[in-house]
Amino acid sequence: MRKTIELLLLILTATALASAELSQPADFHVAPNGSDRWSGQLAEPNARGTDGPFASLERARDAVRALGDRRSRDVVVRIRGGVYQVDETVVFGLEDSGQGGATVSYAAWPGETPVFSSGEEISGWKQVTGALPGLPAAARGKVWVAETARNFRTLYDAGGMLPRARSAGFIPETGGSRDRLKFPAGRLKAWPNIEDVEIIVRPHHAWIVNVLPLKSVDAATRTARTSIAATYAMNPLHFLKTTESCWVENVIDELDEPGEWVLNTKEGKVYLWPREDGAPRGILAPTLEEILRVEGRIDEAGPKDDPVRNLRFRGLTFTHGERYRIAPDDAGLQHDWDFLDKGNALVRLRGAEDCAIEDCHFLHSGGGAIRVDLHGRRIRISGNHVEQMGGAGILLCGYGPGTKDVNKQNVVFNNHVHHTGRIYSHSPGIMVWQSGENRVANNLVHHTPYTGIIISGCMTEFFNKRGRELGRTIRRHEVGDLPKNPDIDDVRPFLHTRDNRIEYNEIHHAMEMLGDGNAIYIRGAGAGNVIRRNYVHHLVAPMIMQCAIRTDGGQRDTLIAENLIYKCVSQGIMMKLNTRVENNIVADIIAPPRGYYLAVREGPLTGATIKRNIFYSSGPECTFISELGPGRGRTGEDRRGRKLALAKDADADSNIYYCAADPGRGAELLKKHRAEGVDEHSRSVDPLFVDPENGDFRFKPGSPALEMGIAPIDLSRIGLLDASEQP
Repeated sequence: MRKTIELLLLILTATALASAELSQPADFHVAPNGSDRWSGQLAEPNARGTDGPFASLERARDAVRALGDRRSRDVVVRIRGGVYQVDETVVFGLEDSGQGGATVSYAAWPGETPVFSSGEEISGWKQVTGALPGLPAAARGKVWVAETARNFRTLYDAGGMLPRARSAGFIPETGGSRDRLKFPAGRLKAWPNIEDVEIIVRPHHAWIVNVLPLKSVDAATRTARTSIAATYAMNPLHFLKTTESCWVENVIDELDEPGEWVLNTKEGKVYLWPREDGAPRGILAPTLEEILRVEGRIDEAGPKDDPVRNLRFRGLTFTHGERYRIAPDDAGLQHDWDFLDKGNALVRLRGAEDCAIEDCHFLHSGGGAIRVDLHGRRIRISGNHVEQMGGAGILLCGYGPGTKDVNKQNVVFNNHVHHTGRIYSHSPGIMVWQSGENRVANNLVHHTPYTGIIISGCMTEFFNKRGRELGRTIRRHEVGDLPKNPDIDDVRPFLHTRDNRIEYNEIHHAMEMLGDGNAIYIRGAGAGNVIRRNYVHHLVAPMIMQCAIRTDGGQRDTLIAENLIYKCVSQGIMMKLNTRVENNIVADIIAPPRGYYLAVREGPLTGATIKRNIFYSSGPECTFISELGPGRGRTGEDRRGRKLALAKDADADSNIYYCAADPGRGAELLKKHRAEGVDEHSRSVDPLFVDPENGDFRFKPGSPALEMGIAPIDLSRIGLLDASEQP
């Protein structure tokens, strides 16, 4: 209760501060027609052109610094609408903090849109008229070229990110490794500018995409090598062996569609087939991965940091960031879905407390939108719109497993996040890693190639590994010596993804491309995480092994409650070990390739609950509860050697299992369960929803669910709230 009250007070305080800021006169102004030689105290240039607003955010920051002790009161910088081209990351440090309880706010002028872009225009385009070796016939006469000395990995026009020229997909041959790919004959060749060519590969597993620079290609042995290792061996996909999981980008041979482009750094030229007829106009190449960074004094090895405090950014737009590459010394989070302490987002807070990013817009960029790295406490990320990102939307990323636990008590509230993972397809809408006591609430997340929300930490088996994925994140000087095969009790003190509340979020059309993913996923986290009152619907792409809400291998002490899951392919809820599944509605799970309403995996389910849930199917195909049988030659274990998960080992009761097309299905399950000593008070009965065919799962008067103690789920409180509804 205390944590709930503290988070509510944080939201209420932030709302009050925002209202006060709007009514407060500005101390300084910034405008595109300003000058950094002026005082910044006027909103517009004066008639004589001798004074007016500043021209840059950096100059306004420096003017606030010069206020000194006067920052003990609230300070406001107002930014006029227009485009601000940024060619160097704007960094706010300790000297920029609000003093005491005072805040320093950088906010849009009311009704105007300031846009911060790292895009630099490419000019001097000339139409390619002569023969261009390798250029496909379809592109002849349509390609333009410009000279450039820069090396960029993304390119933009007025419509957003332009696609690089890419080959057709192919299936790697077996025998690959993490830095060696075996390819079918004729697929790759030793291009003269091989260092410009990148291979995009889903290495062995369906849940990850790597973008790797090529180092060499040997056509005779059909072997390619990369200069950076993949996450896993570059072999055919484990569960999707007929999927074309590999292709190359940035080769002139594949420039065959409007919008595509190729950069050749050896020639110092960029080639483009414009999306519009005529000479290319407004083509931008990014200069920065980070546009804005708030950075305190970080002591990476030590126990204490000195964070920046009380900065607020409101109503700003950030766009045209560069796409990151994996570096040789990167430390990967789970499955390399992102990386520890990496500057790959447009706005990054690295060592900050009591700061806010509110009502901002992030779009058309090659990396992520917002990161809170290492030390980040009581950060409010609210009301933002995140779209068309090459990487993740919002990432809370604490220190790696150890005793230093300083990323916590943050609020990710009422953000609209969609179309993430445009380059790194595994990138989620929102991710929480080694960060605890956060509230992730009332966000709308949709159209993600992979998972919508990830709650993650470090799996037990990685504590004694040294590889890029997770092993490099371990703070070994704090963890000390562990047993050769540690168990959860050995590592639990170092898992800081604990006591998070993932609630009131709406997620739809996740899992559009990759496989083995989810709308909400949790693994390797600590105890006390609550996933409740979320609405997950229309995960309808026919991907393999997807699930609406999933606890994964080894995850314990998680509550999944009062969620509504509707029209999702494959699986509704997956529970493992002592997960509690209570008062959820799981309706119309789409059968292919599975169709499980509740999948119980990894036992024993000692301490687990399956209570007061409604499993409802309008069609005849349904498996309300799926259990795995023993593996060949095993007793009490499945084929992977995990303890069997059996519903009878959980505290299962007061559930409704109802198949409208075949009511006998629920009765059969109940007969089996009662013989096993569970579900004594459960029923196979119509729950009397108002209009289930159209997604209305309110209870009609007289619903048996109410007399069984099943609480209704109020969709009006889930997803984005307008200003009048916010606390």
